[in-house]
Amino acid sequence: MSQAYPNLLKPLDLGFTELKNRVLMGSMHTGLEDRFWNIHKLARYFAERAEGGIGLMVTGGFSPNMVGQLSPFASTMNNRGTAMLHRHVTSEVHDAGGKICLQLLHAGRYSYHPFSVSASATKAPITPFKAKALSTKAVDKQIDDFVSAAKLAKMARYDGVEVMGSEGYFINQFLCERTNKRKDKWGGPFENRMQLPVEIVRRMREAVGPDFIIIYRLSMLDLVEGGQTWDEVVKLGKAIEKAGATIINTGIGWHEARVPTIVTSVPRGGFSEVTAKFYGEVDIPVCTTNRINTPEKGEEILSGGKADMVSMARPLLADSEFVRKAQENRSDEINTCIACNQACLDHVFQLKRASCLVNPRACHETELVLTVAPVSRRVAVVGAGPAGLAAATTAAKRGHNVTLFEADDKIGGQFNYAKRIPGKEEFYETLRYYQRQIELLDIDLQLNTRVDADRLKQDGFDDVIIATGVKPRTPGIDGIDHPKVLGYLDVLRHNKPVGNSVAVIGAGGIGFDVSEFLTHDFSHHPEGQQADFEDWKAEWGVQPDYEGPGGLAERKPTSTPRKIYLMQRKTSKVGGGLGKTSGWVHRNSLKHRDVEMIGGCSYDRIDDQGLHITLSDKEGKVIESRVLDVDNVVICAGQEPFRELFDDLAAQGVKTHLIGGADVAEELDAKRAIRQGTEVAAGV
Repeated sequence: MSQAYPNLLKPLDLGFTELKNRVLMGSMHTGLEDRFWNIHKLARYFAERAEGGIGLMVTGGFSPNMVGQLSPFASTMNNRGTAMLHRHVTSEVHDAGGKICLQLLHAGRYSYHPFSVSASATKAPITPFKAKALSTKAVDKQIDDFVSAAKLAKMARYDGVEVMGSEGYFINQFLCERTNKRKDKWGGPFENRMQLPVEIVRRMREAVGPDFIIIYRLSMLDLVEGGQTWDEVVKLGKAIEKAGATIINTGIGWHEARVPTIVTSVPRGGFSEVTAKFYGEVDIPVCTTNRINTPEKGEEILSGGKADMVSMARPLLADSEFVRKAQENRSDEINTCIACNQACLDHVFQLKRASCLVNPRACHETELVLTVAPVSRRVAVVGAGPAGLAAATTAAKRGHNVTLFEADDKIGGQFNYAKRIPGKEEFYETLRYYQRQIELLDIDLQLNTRVDADRLKQDGFDDVIIATGVKPRTPGIDGIDHPKVLGYLDVLRHNKPVGNSVAVIGAGGIGFDVSEFLTHDFSHHPEGQQADFEDWKAEWGVQPDYEGPGGLAERKPTSTPRKIYLMQRKTSKVGGGLGKTSGWVHRNSLKHRDVEMIGGCSYDRIDDQGLHITLSDKEGKVIESRVLDVDNVVICAGQEPFRELFDDLAAQGVKTHLIGGADVAEELDAKRAIRQGTEVAAGV
């Protein structure tokens, strides 16, 4: 066992069985659960992580019945045939030395179909369908379905189940006055409202016997109005223990909450403070969760007596060998989750298969197979941005002799600018990972080298992969050469001085990042350091002691050093093209910093007075003309591919692959760049 992480890697005795360490792989819906023909892909996905040494895994959510499905035909555990099919999953996991639980998740009013049911007839803001209120007798039927699903999970040879009682799903909807308006025995005082989860766990324990893990996901912090008080959370936790739960896992926030809980700007492991407050109220093991993405953070939490286990979900998408690397004192080789949500949650909420931005093999283990190449080839990769780094390391892992050329004095490309944005400090981790891989794989890295087609042809490489990235697009605005005008690279790379009032042209990802950067006071929050969790709670409106209903508080005003105008030509919502599950956080953050977001802009000219704009509505009718008296105008108006080298090589007949921004530069897309680099290198 690693001496660096003695608490993280210490076995946990559950009485009837033992977990080999304190790492729980938290539930993540991947999309593989929803179609029976993907069962072998699901099995390999979990088996690869069991081989990586995880103590206990939890599947994505499976509904106990049809009305509780997340969407039509989504994952369900409600018949013997499905249970038998799942033996493919449990057999592979057990053969790999792992343990796995099936999560039972009833969506309630979060269901994306017209047959949803809940405690009361209410509609969630994240679905167009209004749920129907269950009758008193029908509530008992839902409990019976949970119990039946647990019995089926046992038949499928799962080691246990996790009952999803948090995140605003069905059980959580019964617990809170926000969604439970009932007058019968399942409504009214909290003692009535809490009986649903208590009865589920009690009857479930009776049905499955003593030697079966029951994890209960307890919502310790609802973060919505009308949520549970802290006293109610503790009362429920004690009742759940008495009813027969094996482990209590932590749940934070509802999906409709206006407080971010898992995006990259949330400080690492901050919500472990909530679990620490609960810890000691029960005698069974307690697990903490949310933004724990390194073994160091997990060890810190456990050694501090805040929990018995740590749940990591997305970090085990990012690196299936996370635990093994920690055991072998190779934590510097872990591919760290950066909590971007772009390939995992964003995909799931778009009904696509999940994956991972930094690890495109996640959930594609049977398709993106990195075999050793039959013949070692000499491969040149030009450009050490995300696409080039993925291509170079993948090619080297396959046994090729790789030379990586980079014109800059460091690797990273656009990630070097992204990592400077407050809330995106995790991007340092990706560059740290690739730098270590370059060393381990003996890649010939040539920095400060702007290679040309003649040299590449002369050196006789078998394959050349061009990942030269993008160059900023300069829009044709009258006065674009005015001294007030800066490009985003002037701000994020060259550190040119920026005045107290700024107009940012372009409201894509870069425009939002630049605006975030310019609204922060780095004397209070040093660049490269994550926000202090107490400061973060004050900014987002979370109670310091979590005592009141939902744990919500008044948001503390945030002072900013500049007045920012963020503009786009489109008349649609500003920032509408940002990530589905994180875009609202970026918009909310800038709004809280008094950034004025303006859509439907025509940029007339830039002069000594400032930026002259004309505003139009969706029909193209002019609304008004304005002059923004600003000190600077920062251009974030898109990019163009930088691919001259590719064209030169093609003209000379050299076999060349084009990837990343050099291929497509509509908007910076690290997810596509890393996936494309990996896929191309897997085929050379």
